[in-house]
Amino acid sequence: MEQKHSIAAKKTTEFLGTFIRNKMGYTGAIILGFFVLIAIFGPLLTDYDPKEYGVADVLSPPTWDNLLGTDDLGRDVLGGVILGARISIMVGFISTLISMFVGTVVGIASGYYGRKVDTLLMRLTDVFLVLPWLPLALVLTAILGASLWNIIFVIGLTSWPGTARIVRSQTLSIKERQFIERARSIGANNFYIMRKHILPNVFPLIFANTVLVSAVAILSETTLSFLGMGDTTQPSWGMMLHYAFESGAASLGAYWYLMAPGLCVVLVVLGFTFIGYAFDEILNPKLKRR
Repeated sequence: MEQKHSIAAKKTTEFLGTFIRNKMGYTGAIILGFFVLIAIFGPLLTDYDPKEYGVADVLSPPTWDNLLGTDDLGRDVLGGVILGARISIMVGFISTLISMFVGTVVGIASGYYGRKVDTLLMRLTDVFLVLPWLPLALVLTAILGASLWNIIFVIGLTSWPGTARIVRSQTLSIKERQFIERARSIGANNFYIMRKHILPNVFPLIFANTVLVSAVAILSETTLSFLGMGDTTQPSWGMMLHYAFESGAASLGAYWYLMAPGLCVVLVVLGFTFIGYAFDEILNPKLKRR
């Protein structure tokens, strides 16, 4: 047991060392870490209340009192950006967990059982892949209601097919290996094999894909909120962009109202993307040799 722990610790240390030496991954970790800290300690940094009117002038440009200017209700844009970090990142993480869970279960079951189960699950996956994502998400959000948890559920429910395809492909390869045959020969049931042998071997691929799906989830929440399907009681970056567009900030020259939340979305997505590509390079032997 101690030997297993030492091997696991050694592999973890090697992985972290390789990740830190990867410039793209290191940069992405710094960007994402910065916004995660803002999301955690946001309420301590500002007294912004999305339900109250501001005390400053409407759409006032940046000043020392309001470093990022004010919005269409006279509220501090910086305060909205700080609180919006928590909502946007939370939506990204939770909806990604839902997507990864559904995609992993479907992918492993489809690849391992094959035949009718594979055909049924892959045709279901194809249906979600063929349907245009945005109209589907808009329809589901309209039916369920524009609340934060409904948006999380919709994003998680519509973003799993890509993961299922990737996991299925890897499962088809792993289930033909000798250690799977040995597990069957000693009487291991299918659930035990999938849990103890298939899942650990596809987990690095799932882990790397999770980071990229998180970026897509945050973009999805921003898109839905911008189109008016977001939760009006929560100050996410997408809702800030929605209100900026409705108030005519672009035509009035209030660039700060649009630029602040938009730049935050771009930076967070860029951080997730950098980390995802770094994980892919580290965990993919072919890319690692290159």
